[in-house]
Amino acid sequence: MKMTAKQSMSGVVLPRTSTAYQEEPSAQAVAAPQGYWRAALPRYGVSVLLEKRAVAVNIGLSAALMAACVIKSRNHFPEQVIYDCADSILYLVREDRKALLYALTFLHNEPEWVRHAVRVAAQMADIMLIRDAHSTQVREVMVGTLLHTMGKPLLVSEELPSLKSNMTPRQKTLLKQHPNVLWDKLVSLNWKPSPVCKDILLNANERLDGSGYPSGLKGPQLSENVILLSVIKIINKLTYERNGIKPRTPLDAYRLVSDSYQSYDKATLVEFMQCYGLYPIGSLAKFSGCFLAWIIDIDSKGMPVKVNVVKNLAFMDTNIDSILDAGDFSQIGRLEGVVDPNDYVVKFLKL
Repeated sequence: MKMTAKQSMSGVVLPRTSTAYQEEPSAQAVAAPQGYWRAALPRYGVSVLLEKRAVAVNIGLSAALMAACVIKSRNHFPEQVIYDCADSILYLVREDRKALLYALTFLHNEPEWVRHAVRVAAQMADIMLIRDAHSTQVREVMVGTLLHTMGKPLLVSEELPSLKSNMTPRQKTLLKQHPNVLWDKLVSLNWKPSPVCKDILLNANERLDGSGYPSGLKGPQLSENVILLSVIKIINKLTYERNGIKPRTPLDAYRLVSDSYQSYDKATLVEFMQCYGLYPIGSLAKFSGCFLAWIIDIDSKGMPVKVNVVKNLAFMDTNIDSILDAGDFSQIGRLEGVVDPNDYVVKFLKL
């Protein structure tokens, strides 16, 4: 797929960049949703059309990769890049949170630690701003969340040659030191984060029952931000493929976290469920008429009200690109549930 351009109503032409969908040369491949959404760019005084798949991808991805490379090879911390990244995500959450959530699903080919950090950061901002639209901590929490996995690539060495391979018990223990490794590196670079940011950097992987790492902190020792972050992180981990482990459906993930009530705050889990529902925006859903569709929007009860139909499984050699609202769902049948895109050979390839 070659780069093309899209012209906005203001006459500004933007290249289509970042992540694009490309099918496998297989009859079972499912077309990814198409389209753009409109966003205002105050800095330039224009309104532009942005490709849905590209909106979220560039924001945190380039910042995280760049910061990791710079920290490891040049011994310089790109503070402005990270803060610009956080500000961009905050802007998009406030401008059109559902469009951002939809775009996040197209983070597929990037390193797992990058995808995890960007998705979790966006959802942290989303829930924090729902709780308090004028939160004074959200920006620092965003910076800490974008950075919190960055110690992992710093650990890659002969002893830990890859973050993708099946690890030995010793390698898993070593990897759990990534928060401390990142902190030591930041200290050596003379960067001093705020107390709120530091709390996220060091404690993002702690749990209520003390089973987390690196310090084994327990309930009263954890901040409200870390308690929220721990729930978002575990659901993200369970609902996306990691190192060859198939993702769980949102319902299965919620049940598993609920059963782990000693590790995760149940009230926060309920809040998350109420916010994103059983059919989160960006999920691929299967309908009884043998149709597959990406969920674009949900109502206050978490039920899909707008989808992008991309495949009729009765005709595997044909792709569809049709947007349907809830009133037209009778055309595709009853909603059966969320499915794994990998089961239908969906591939997201970077241009």
